[in-house]
Amino acid sequence: MSGPLQRPVRRRAFVLGGAAAVGTAALAGPLATAASAAAFGWSDDGSNYVVDTGANLVLKVSKTNGDLTSLVYRGTEYQGYGGKNSHVESGLGASTVTIAQFGTTILVSVAHGTLKHYYAARSGENNIYLWTNKADTSVSATRYIVRVKAGLFLNDEPDSYAYAPTVIESADVFAKSDGQTRSKHYAKRPVIDYSAIGWTTGSVGLYIVRSNHERASGGPFYRSLLRHQSTDGGGLYEILYYGENQTEAERFGLQGPYVIAFTDGGTPSSSLYPGTLTTAWADSLGISGYVAASGRGRVAGVGISGRDTAYAYTVGLADSAAQYWGSARSSDGWFSIGGVLPGTYTLTVFKGELAVHTTSVTVTTGVTTTLNTIAIASSNDPANATAIWRIGAWDGTPAGFKNADLMTYAHPSDVRAAAWTGNVVIGSGSETASFPAYIWKDVNSGLLVHFKLTAAQAAAAHTLRIGVTTAYANGRPRVTVNSWVSSIPSPPTQPSTRSLTVGSYRGNNNTFTYSVPASAWLTDTSQYNVLKIDVVSGSGTTSYLSAGTSIDALDLLA
Repeated sequence: MSGPLQRPVRRRAFVLGGAAAVGTAALAGPLATAASAAAFGWSDDGSNYVVDTGANLVLKVSKTNGDLTSLVYRGTEYQGYGGKNSHVESGLGASTVTIAQFGTTILVSVAHGTLKHYYAARSGENNIYLWTNKADTSVSATRYIVRVKAGLFLNDEPDSYAYAPTVIESADVFAKSDGQTRSKHYAKRPVIDYSAIGWTTGSVGLYIVRSNHERASGGPFYRSLLRHQSTDGGGLYEILYYGENQTEAERFGLQGPYVIAFTDGGTPSSSLYPGTLTTAWADSLGISGYVAASGRGRVAGVGISGRDTAYAYTVGLADSAAQYWGSARSSDGWFSIGGVLPGTYTLTVFKGELAVHTTSVTVTTGVTTTLNTIAIASSNDPANATAIWRIGAWDGTPAGFKNADLMTYAHPSDVRAAAWTGNVVIGSGSETASFPAYIWKDVNSGLLVHFKLTAAQAAAAHTLRIGVTTAYANGRPRVTVNSWVSSIPSPPTQPSTRSLTVGSYRGNNNTFTYSVPASAWLTDTSQYNVLKIDVVSGSGTTSYLSAGTSIDALDLLA
């Protein structure tokens, strides 16, 4: 496989920033305490609870709605743009807000109907720890937005939301004057590939360190908003349930902690990252839904056999209440996933982003459940089937196809995108790179694949497979081989919202199979057979919002 999206090894923490690379801050803890720091404590100014961490950070939380109304770091106010505060979702409205001090921790608790939200500040730290407990759908989404004043950080990265002059889709995707596109949706990286997102000037950094997404939905490869910046300020996001391109039902319960972290310009201390962050100090704070480390278990596997060592493998755990994941060691497939709530989970092994094995595992409080070597059946990896020809690689992504990498941070109409045409000839050597990652009914339906067969091959029926990673508006492929036309396949279950135009190919992987009879092939072996791929659906609108699908791989089996 070739192409810009190929990533055989990617399991490390990424931190997104808006300046040139800077080293990790040299910190003994989350941040060293300034010699001139004020005393740790809190006060009431009438409208807000004011918390001084005793380091370089003073924050205010509204007593009426639980918004974060002020973030002063080293004397500079960072909170606020467009007259808006930082808050859960787009603001909770009237809430009950209380404050309490537990030794070296101050906890602000916010109750809004069935939703509970918490801010915790620790003496001597420039961090704010946050938890959100959403019990039902009375609040539409689960996200926290840190709203940052304009002019403090320079950012025009591909995942930024620059208010460009031309709206090209749904008032949230824009085109700049040079033809490049921007949207707050263009996260570029799935959740497994980052631990913190933010900005740095080189001397000051502001980040959100994500939670473990225990009760989020979508698994390790979910993409959603990370940050945006525009003329009136910027935003950093912790997205836990957004209702866009979601592949799973919403989970409820306590999420967190996630952390708003100020640094001296470097990335946040690795001690804050998911899988590393420990909060034993929070065990006795009375946070609704909080489960201490002692109430959790672990799953460990001695290895995974049947792997393709060219790919990274991930092990996921999921049930209706929680989700977890961990990387399998490249040498033998060993894995360990800790901090798991007790319960019975579906364990899934992913090759890249393609599920190749599932089983069930039960997690018990205080116990490590050890699994013997997991054997991936040869038939579970479609790449193991012998093919006459194959375009792309079976890894659950459109990696290597034309425009695949660009589509995680740009709109399909972007000036940087190659033409969405893509007829290919098998044997040319450029089949995958020439074939478009996405196919739409109203844009490039009718793509052609030209190939020759030997006499023996032409005398037999064959199975044609087309793997997809998601679809929009029930788009699915119907094929024509020479004069033979397949039936229209039923659409698989896919997210009902936009996907292909908002930076995500991640839906539900599905393989369409077509039994092509021997009578369909040309008997003259010097001639090219022609496969035509059309996207069919009665849904969608026009252009890039017509019915469409993302391609994982396609092949003709021997």
